[in-house]
Amino acid sequence: MKMPDIIVIQGRAYSWRALQEARRAQITAWKKAQPVQPALFHLKDDRRPESERSTAGRYHEPSLLVYLQDVAE
Repeated sequence: MKMPDIIVIQGRAYSWRALQEARRAQITAWKKAQPVQPALFHLKDDRRPESERSTAGRYHEPSLLVYLQDVAE
């Protein structure tokens, strides 16, 4: 079945494509109106291994003892 070209809302017929274009224009205007908040400080890349970037990863693969063994030797 082919998509209808018009949609009826409360007894009035609207062009579906015109509604989509109007909605897209609303969304872009809304995004432009949102304030941009700059960062308070420069963001740094997280250079830790993938398993150490999350709390769950640090719990499952603790590495503290590995670093202490390297220092002790």
